[in-house]
Amino acid sequence: MADAGFTSSTREIPAVSAVPHHIAIIMDGNGRWARKRFMPRVAGHSRGVDALRNVIRACMDRGVGYLTVFAFSSENWRRPIEEVSFLMQLFIKSLQKEVDRLHSNGIRFRVIGDLSRFDPALVTMIRDAESLTAENTRFNLTIAANYGGRWEILDAVEKMLARHPDKRTGFTEEDLAVELSTRFAPEPDLFIRTGGEKRISNFLLWQLAYSELYFTDTLWPDFDAAALDLAIASYKGRERRFGRTSEQVLEAGAAEGKGTTPAGRHA
Repeated sequence: MADAGFTSSTREIPAVSAVPHHIAIIMDGNGRWARKRFMPRVAGHSRGVDALRNVIRACMDRGVGYLTVFAFSSENWRRPIEEVSFLMQLFIKSLQKEVDRLHSNGIRFRVIGDLSRFDPALVTMIRDAESLTAENTRFNLTIAANYGGRWEILDAVEKMLARHPDKRTGFTEEDLAVELSTRFAPEPDLFIRTGGEKRISNFLLWQLAYSELYFTDTLWPDFDAAALDLAIASYKGRERRFGRTSEQVLEAGAAEGKGTTPAGRHA
């Protein structure tokens, strides 16, 4: 977005590519995956980490530049305390195990969300991992943890007002966008939710304004490179109009020399 020079989809028409530049995923279905196998729910979360590792690799192989995943929502604190505790420990173990691998593969790691409720030791590990990978440019992995879209917008508004203490009206999208947690990334081209549910569950409410939405019954631990390809194939079949008519999209594609294929000119 703003500080990276990215285009707001409601202010300008962003460039459309055959492969999504930014994919956002709600990794749903871990508990149900475990239940189907008569295993405890936490076993599904462990397998979900393996799935994420595979999807990161698949995204990199396909030329995706940014991946943002919803790991723990601000509403997930309502879950049983034993499960929440396990998720926190899994986060710590995964960081300890994966951060060096992420760094060696040129992956920049970030966590977005309200970290104030996390154990200080975990927050320190997150900040250390972010610092270690800060100069990496090959791929961008963002984990949303204790994150909520409404929280982010309110947080951004407070920061915007603090930045402009003498201003009360006349704010623009750009004024707010530079305060968002994802200001370093373009808006997601493709949103994926696994597990069969068809809602966005307070995830990236501002950023998903013109994202293509893809819902699959595949449970997250079973979501692999082939499943990712199906989602990208669906994306390629979309006509991304951004408020225009189909005729205008065709005319723009012809003017740019991209032919007349559908899917928002993915020629």
